[in-house]
Amino acid sequence: MRLIILCLAALVVLIQFPLWLGKGGWLRVWDLDHQVVAAQKKNDELKARNAKLNSEVQDLKEGTGAVEERARYELGMVKENEVFVQILDPNKKSTFVSIPPPVIEPKEKR
Repeated sequence: MRLIILCLAALVVLIQFPLWLGKGGWLRVWDLDHQVVAAQKKNDELKARNAKLNSEVQDLKEGTGAVEERARYELGMVKENEVFVQILDPNKKSTFVSIPPPVIEPKEKR
């Protein structure tokens, strides 16, 4: 009787092995499910980025507001008859480096 129970237990283990550790087993399915969730999250982030870029492209094509904003903030441009005021934080260390103007030597007369 003990031999029969031992054989049946071994058969149950052999049947369970592919279910848990085989090619299509639960562990593989669990791993693939986590990979799918990660890929969907990345896709959602990329869709949001693409939507933002698409709206920016549409704004650049249709309106002048985005072009003006880029010119102001990225290139430091100002409109005609406009006064530019920059307020610096006295506690913040400046990264501005003063470079003296070049010395121009007088040309020799011939």
